[in-house]
Amino acid sequence: MPRRPLARWRLARLAPAALAVLLAQGCVSLAPPYARPAAPVAAVFPGQAATPGDAAPAAARIDWRGYFTDPVLQGLIADALAHNRDLRVALLRVEEARALYGIQRADQFPTLGVQADGSRGRTPGDLNLTGQPQVASQYQVGVGMAAWELDFWGRVRSLKDAALENYLASDAAAEAATLSLIAQVADSYLSLRELDERLALTRETIASREESLRIFRRRYEVGAISKLDLTQVETLWQQARALGADLEQARATQAHALELLTGQPLPLPLPRAGLDDDSVMRDLPAGLPSDLLTNRPDIVAAEHQLRAANANIGAARAAFFPRITLTGAFGTASAELDGLFGAGSRAWNFAPTLDLPIFDAGRRGANLDLAEVRRDQAVASYERAIQSAFKDVADALSARRWLAEQVQVLRATVDAQSERARLAKLRYDHGASPYLEVLDAQRDLLAAQQTLVQTRRALLSARVGLYAALGGGTQARATPPAPPAPAAAPPHTGSAS
Repeated sequence: MPRRPLARWRLARLAPAALAVLLAQGCVSLAPPYARPAAPVAAVFPGQAATPGDAAPAAARIDWRGYFTDPVLQGLIADALAHNRDLRVALLRVEEARALYGIQRADQFPTLGVQADGSRGRTPGDLNLTGQPQVASQYQVGVGMAAWELDFWGRVRSLKDAALENYLASDAAAEAATLSLIAQVADSYLSLRELDERLALTRETIASREESLRIFRRRYEVGAISKLDLTQVETLWQQARALGADLEQARATQAHALELLTGQPLPLPLPRAGLDDDSVMRDLPAGLPSDLLTNRPDIVAAEHQLRAANANIGAARAAFFPRITLTGAFGTASAELDGLFGAGSRAWNFAPTLDLPIFDAGRRGANLDLAEVRRDQAVASYERAIQSAFKDVADALSARRWLAEQVQVLRATVDAQSERARLAKLRYDHGASPYLEVLDAQRDLLAAQQTLVQTRRALLSARVGLYAALGGGTQARATPPAPPAPAAAPPHTGSAS
């Protein structure tokens, strides 16, 4: 066949396939229109004025390095982000979802493959009309297309959209895991610093009471005091020692928990330093509840899951319409190997298939009901995520407010208890009161000091919780992932990149 007519013939044969691709890409979607559900929360947080969230930098735009200013804490967070195994699993799940999306997206395009086969066989004479044995050969080479669905009703595209939304949801879930890990490391570090400060106070108390016990033993030996007074002083000393041992054990446990979060051994010995309220982190504005819809990664993940459930309804609806698939091949065939590419050896087949179940015992209707119920569940989960986020922020705001007031009260209480302990000791030294009064005053002073440190740490933890509840650093830390690029020009074999 001359070259020009052959090229014209090939163009005529490829035109229907090209038209089919265009038709498939221009399919309609039967998924219901997506509308974001209204946020089932108040317009402002409790106790907050209705001022725009942009009046100050939003938490989502403040990277954790800019919020947590303590260099030791920054190093611990960096180690956790690099080595924490739970976060590693979350990131690998994102890659898994990305691969699943690539597999589903590839179904939109035909799968082409090169096929070559050859056969040679002998047929006995009593099995053919001639009565003579025959030896036959057959050789074929061609390009084939497997069963490819023309997506007129958007079934394949809806499944692809659902896979894409699941991929984006997994990425947002990984971002939520990252934010949660940052908050856990910060809170664990604050707890360690709290225990360090409580231990320092307890050691000072132990040393002071040990010195008092030495003096009282000397007094008892010379008959200046009774055995009861000596026993009471020794009781105070032993109580302080017991508290110190308990705090040492709690600190070791807290260090082990921090080591698990960072994913690697901590430098030993760990630096022992008390809480520094002003140098650990900066303060934050609350903003508006509407900011949570875009800043909280768990809410973003819930919305992507809702979109995926919405797309699955489109796939379930499309199942009620006929499915048209195409299978075909084009190549050459010959009874002789040397004639495989000779004139007239062209071979092709084209097999469109129409599939429309008439009776399936309600399977398709049940699948549609299932998709709609799962969509409704996703709506409820999305609204629940918003309400939970609103509660987290409201709790953190109230904790920040009232714990700050408690710290002020406790500081005054510690000052008052210190003065009480001083006056009680003075009264005892002058014989105006029994040592039991000193005993009670010193016990209450140590308890007030310990409570003050605990409350200060709780206030800092509330500020960490507020940063996490507002989606801290999500905009500064990463940008939304780009889905895998669509296949270009002619379709190819294999999954999408």
